[in-house]
Amino acid sequence: MVIDVSEADFQAQVLDRSAREPVVVDFWAEWCGPCRALGPVLEKAAAAREGKVVLAKLDTDASPTVSRANGIQGIPAVKAFRDGKVVDEFVGVQPPAAVEQFFDRLVPSEVDALVAAGDEASLRRALELEPGRVDAAVALAQLLHQRGERAAALELVEPLAGSFAAEGLAARIRLEDGDDGEALRPAFTALDAGDHERGLDVLVEAVARSTDGTRDDLRRAVVGVLNELGVEHPLAREYRRRLAAALY
Repeated sequence: MVIDVSEADFQAQVLDRSAREPVVVDFWAEWCGPCRALGPVLEKAAAAREGKVVLAKLDTDASPTVSRANGIQGIPAVKAFRDGKVVDEFVGVQPPAAVEQFFDRLVPSEVDALVAAGDEASLRRALELEPGRVDAAVALAQLLHQRGERAAALELVEPLAGSFAAEGLAARIRLEDGDDGEALRPAFTALDAGDHERGLDVLVEAVARSTDGTRDDLRRAVVGVLNELGVEHPLAREYRRRLAAALY
């Protein structure tokens, strides 16, 4: 939806309305050439999200008080409002891709919403719409792995080079199905139970002992767990150090 707003209705149409739905305000003026270039790009992005976001166009010449109150010093200026506050903004003409990203941060895309839902049907639909979506593929593979469909899970994540989560899960599946699968079972059982310290202990000890082709998969499995924990987790620094020592 695209609406024109002024000083008379800015409170109602932008600030109050943003409590119900996000509102993007395009601060522009008739004499501004860059504004005329940016306008259609904003309108196209808003139209693609019909019903989820409002694009409000405000003529800065006709509404100087509101413009000053919002700190407008150059145009075009674009501000996104949610709950009466500015949550994102930019100044100047932006390429269409950047405008799309701006709107995506405000209003998740259909694929983002499907991934956030997290159920199998939603994840499969997300991959239909965006086949290369790594987070959807990893999440779906995790669901399949949890119910014992290891081959199907591996097929999803094995091609995803560069993703620590995907590489870690693929490595785990190969290790589970390999000659050392039984010996490594305590590690994976502990990890699934939330005992990361115990699980990492077993995996890192296995890295130190390994001399064959399983060494790299063991490393990937450990890195996958550390990636899941995040760099700020208390265990992450310790086990990165211990992994390095086991490898070198």
